[in-house]
Order: sequence, then structure tokens, then C-alpha cells
Amino acid sequence: MDKPIIYTANETETRALAFQIGTKLSKGAVIALSGELGAGKTTFSQGLAKGLGVEEYVDSPTFSILKVYEGRLPLYHMDVYRLEEDSVEELGLDEYLYGDGVSLVEWPSRIVSLLPKETIFIEIEALPTGDRAIKIDSSTLYKELRGL
Repeated sequence: MDKPIIYTANETETRALAFQIGTKLSKGAVIALSGELGAGKTTFSQGLAKGLGVEEYVDSPTFSILKVYEGRLPLYHMDVYRLEEDSVEELGLDEYLYGDGVSLVEWPSRIVSLLPKETIFIEIEALPTGDRAIKIDSSTLYKELRGL
């Protein structure tokens, strides 16, 4: 079965969709966010953070690997692009992935073996038209977003 796709026309719509998702997340949720460079992962992350009640500015944790933001639930924003697979366990990321907040993991293919089975996979694709195709691998979340 194909993943449901939601199309957004600009950054405002992408942030609004992510905001909506953020309002629905609960303790322990893990979002695996993928997409090419420039696809809109940071824009999506900003909207998700707002939906969790995060007030501070959110940017990509590319060089720090992990940033923690406080909201109605803590947001553990990870960018694992630079990690080598054999060094992942040493960092203790599972503390966050199985913690009391919401984990948002960019480039999740690097640590897929650590992700909980309930992980929500979201892929953002930049289309030639400038729109974004956002694929959500969680039928429950998709139905909630669409009011089904």
C-alpha cells in the first residue's frame, strides 16, 4: 500500500501541517523525518515545534547532533547525518528515543535499528513546481489530519 501524501504549496502550509501534527503528538512519539537537502525538513521541524508549544527559534542540529527544546512536551531534535553507524550506540540517543518527550530524527536511515516500532515516518519531497509532497507512514495520523 502506498503512503498517504499531503501536498503543501509553500513554507507557510508546510509549517501549518507540521504544527497540526505537533498538537496531536504525545509522550514517547518518534518522528523519522527524511528528505533531500533543501526539501523543507527545517521548515517542517519549526512547525512541529510550535505545535508542541516550543517558543524558541528552531534550526537544524546538523553540527550539534541533538538540540532539546522545552514545550508542553520536550522536543528532542536530532540530525544524525554525520554519524557513523558504529558510533551511534555510544551517544545514548536511545535515552531520548524512548524518553518522556517527542523525538524528531532527521536522516533516520542512519539509526533505523534504534528506532521504536511505533515510529512515524515522514518523507518530504520537493517537486519541480515548488510544492512539497509529504508522505506520512502512519494511517492513524493521516486520518486524524484529514478528519476521517
